[in-house]
Amino acid sequence: MLGEKLEPSSPSPAPAKAPAFILWPRREPFEHGLVPIPKLIFSDGIQTLGPLKEKLLQGSPSGRITATELANALQIPPEHARLALETLVSVLPADLDPDAGVDVHDLVLFLYIQTYKRLVMRTHKDPAAVADVWPSTSAFDGYFSMSPIQLARSNSRRFMPSQADEEAHQLSYLQKHMGNIITLLAESIKGDGDESRVLTSERLDHLGFLIQFSEGIKLNQAAPFFTNLNTDLPAASVPVAEAHDWVLQHIALALENDVDKGLAKENGPAAELDVDTGDAFANQSVSQNSSSPNGSSNESYTANSRCQTFVEGISKASVVKQSSDIKGHSVKVLNCHDSVIYILAPLQYAIVYGCCDATIVLGAIGKAVRVEHCERVQVISAAKRITIANCRECIFFLGVNQQPLILGENHKLQVAPYNTFYSQLEAHMSQVGVDATVNRWDEPLVLGMVDPHDSVSHPTGVSDVKAESTTRLDPELFTSFLIPNWFAGDSPQSTKHNPFPLPEIYLSSQMKKHSNLTDIKQALRDLKLEGDKKQDLACALHVHFRDWLYGISLFSSNSQCHPCGINSLSETFTNLHNISSGIQPLGLSASSTVYNASNSTKAYHRAVA
Repeated sequence: MLGEKLEPSSPSPAPAKAPAFILWPRREPFEHGLVPIPKLIFSDGIQTLGPLKEKLLQGSPSGRITATELANALQIPPEHARLALETLVSVLPADLDPDAGVDVHDLVLFLYIQTYKRLVMRTHKDPAAVADVWPSTSAFDGYFSMSPIQLARSNSRRFMPSQADEEAHQLSYLQKHMGNIITLLAESIKGDGDESRVLTSERLDHLGFLIQFSEGIKLNQAAPFFTNLNTDLPAASVPVAEAHDWVLQHIALALENDVDKGLAKENGPAAELDVDTGDAFANQSVSQNSSSPNGSSNESYTANSRCQTFVEGISKASVVKQSSDIKGHSVKVLNCHDSVIYILAPLQYAIVYGCCDATIVLGAIGKAVRVEHCERVQVISAAKRITIANCRECIFFLGVNQQPLILGENHKLQVAPYNTFYSQLEAHMSQVGVDATVNRWDEPLVLGMVDPHDSVSHPTGVSDVKAESTTRLDPELFTSFLIPNWFAGDSPQSTKHNPFPLPEIYLSSQMKKHSNLTDIKQALRDLKLEGDKKQDLACALHVHFRDWLYGISLFSSNSQCHPCGINSLSETFTNLHNISSGIQPLGLSASSTVYNASNSTKAYHRAVA
């Protein structure tokens, strides 16, 4: 019977006629839906998952499975069951509440793909030639053979799989396992052999969790056999073998399409990238304001989910991406260093990978953020959930509705409450469903160091231990981060302050800084200085400020820092200069002045030095 023993599926011959639709894998389950919990990984195919599905259905005839029911069925801790359901919901095409349970068929498909192994980066050909290699115990050792900064300074495209490579890898996995996957969705009827198992239109549509057509057409609408049914079969159902062959035909065509594109790229310009997937690489200049609506509607999610925006290889620069600059519902920030990256848009997914010495501001992320293999990076994010893996000396300023997931080999990670805003933030949060009244930034869920989905960095047989957790940032070091206002014509509904309430200890620290600034401003105003003395004070402020800018290399010959960063710093100096001269600062309150000064120091010192 189909699926009883896992064997590679043989691709069926491609149809003579070109297909009306092109099939693609949904990348979200493979990028954000893998949970490194051993008891969620079933390596025996359907031998365990088949009976598990029946057991879950017996306990819940409605077919909706809650975290408690999953925990009881698998004998796992409730928090792990909850994590599994939250992860599944975050990668489903539809927006669901994990408290309401998930469909059992989506759940078994989610559990099945936990056997997937990620496509890893190509290792460095001559690690001994790398002058600044990481320690042998590093999470990066054996994976990059280089630190993120070395990777950023090299031609990262030589080491990183392209989007086409990843999709081909995912399609190959699905091609090999599709027999088992369809069997898990099948229903039994009276009959012999394969004819006793059929797939209904509704069950076929559950495959949309893993595969999709580029035009956004549902699978059961594209399947020809649901318009030419055998009258001897129950209504709207076909034998699993027929459905299996049809899916394999489209997977084979998709793989051929990827091969053809790969050959074309090898014969084309070396710098050609995956433009077919909607990649949008960041330029070194600020984007222009747009009057177009923010983001896209939920109805367009399926059709646009293949498109994504890339911000890659930015060095010593500031980059701003607003809603009008974003393609699709996801963004990837890759291999950026010594930079400040602003993603000020409502999105569903975000990945930050291989960055170092950078500040990265992510707007409202409605489903999942993943930060991996980063060093000395500050990430500021308002999101539904975040996963942090294999990072060093990073600080995360979080407004998250679910527990941050910490896994892999981390070192000296700090977390703090969300610390910024921009004029459209609350509108973006409302659009993607991020709740400002719930912030679990300081409740990390820590898993093991071994990632079973990565066979290279952690080979089979390595014993697992609990990953290093995070620590809270000292409230005395907490500062608000000022985002310059690039949005013209703010409405009365614009966000005017941080929408996430600060914990008392951090709020007290902020108020203390505000009070100190007020005292300094008053002391400057109270100085009884003659005209020459006032000029001397203004000059002293100017000299120290200029020296500081030179000290962080902001004006170095190879710097491409965006003018908005300079303007923010210069505005701070102008205000202090005006105070020393007895002039009231324009455009900034006392509190915003200190936030600007302290955060410009913090962000640019780390980002540009």
